[in-house]
Amino acid sequence: MANVNNLLSRFAADRRGNIAVIFALSLVPLLSFVGAAVDYSLAARARTKLIAALDTAVLVATAKSEITKSASAAQSDALNTFAGQMSAFGLATSSVTITVTDSVTTRTATGTASSSVTTYFMGILGYKTLEFSASSGAAASLPSYIDFYVLLDNSPSQGLGATTADMTALQNATSDSCAFACHDIYTSSTKKTKQTNSYYAIAKNLGVKMRIDLVRDATQSLTDTATASQLVSNQYRMAVYTMGSDCASIGLTTISALTSSLSSVKTAVSAVDLMTIPYTNYNNDMCTDFDGILSAMNGAIPTPGDGSSSSPQKWLFFVSDGVADYYYPSSCSKTVITSSGRCQEPLTTTICDTIKARGVKIAVLYTTYLAITNNSWYNTYIAPWRSSIATKMQACATSGYYYEVSSDSSITDALNALFQKAIAAAHLTN
Repeated sequence: MANVNNLLSRFAADRRGNIAVIFALSLVPLLSFVGAAVDYSLAARARTKLIAALDTAVLVATAKSEITKSASAAQSDALNTFAGQMSAFGLATSSVTITVTDSVTTRTATGTASSSVTTYFMGILGYKTLEFSASSGAAASLPSYIDFYVLLDNSPSQGLGATTADMTALQNATSDSCAFACHDIYTSSTKKTKQTNSYYAIAKNLGVKMRIDLVRDATQSLTDTATASQLVSNQYRMAVYTMGSDCASIGLTTISALTSSLSSVKTAVSAVDLMTIPYTNYNNDMCTDFDGILSAMNGAIPTPGDGSSSSPQKWLFFVSDGVADYYYPSSCSKTVITSSGRCQEPLTTTICDTIKARGVKIAVLYTTYLAITNNSWYNTYIAPWRSSIATKMQACATSGYYYEVSSDSSITDALNALFQKAIAAAHLTN
């Protein structure tokens, strides 16, 4: 009995095996923690893939290639993209919702999705799966649809030499040192002899460029710029007008009706030329009726829309040297020149204000009315108020959409810059 008691006492006092017992007792929770970390790491990686799949799906819905599709079609494409991504990742989807909505100017795509992974270690503790979820969203500007109405001043003053060199060439080739290439048809009011040596003909024979030539070229270039700038087909439509082909029948004249075929507009514009005059001093040279032309232009432009495909915005592009010369006997802002009621004055802005009040935006390209100081008519009737022409032209334009181009500057560059600014404004509004 003493031996038994001695053995028990020695066993109780021996501490050499405690570390093994403690390790064995702590092994279960330790393995559980390590296993949980592994399972959570797998879930985190899977959630990253879920987020990537959802991000890709909503970006697809707002991609440029989807903008031409309806919101429902884009939503279907987004769901298909998500399913394909999840399959590639080897993940199953518990649930997914992707919603695509369009306002007038913006497409928005939002999505939520959830998935799960099977656990390896936490299942021992009763957690067979780990669930996780993600959400994502994207937005993109929808293209703004715009109708451009281009009004070109082709009155006789646009027969001015296009550059300083062209004006000098004309002055050197004409008996009265005239820098304007007037386009006469007959030599006199009897209309018996056609003019064969008009200043217009002289300009053509010398290869002198006139402003109307640059305006025509610039407008054709504008159609190319519009074509290249479209995000979707038929986003931009264009119509082009002049003030008439003949001073004897002044009025808003359609060169190209409003169309989305910008190439056909370019072709039609090739026919734009200087307004003819039946004979020198016909109708006291009253060939530039801005009030009448702009009033008609106002009537030709329908009510502007919100920029959607069914309701385009409306812009008027007006290219002119800004000097009216017409029968305004009672409304002339300057002195009526003759008893015939002839009035030469800067553009009046009343009709511009009327057009803008309707929501139509106006871009103005002012081709500077140059000082022809060796001309007595200019010195008497134009010089006293020439400095106000630019002010009036700028006042006609929507704020920020006015350019002035001198004789040696590029009308093409200026007109295209106005266009780019106009479409950029539509995009920023979105």
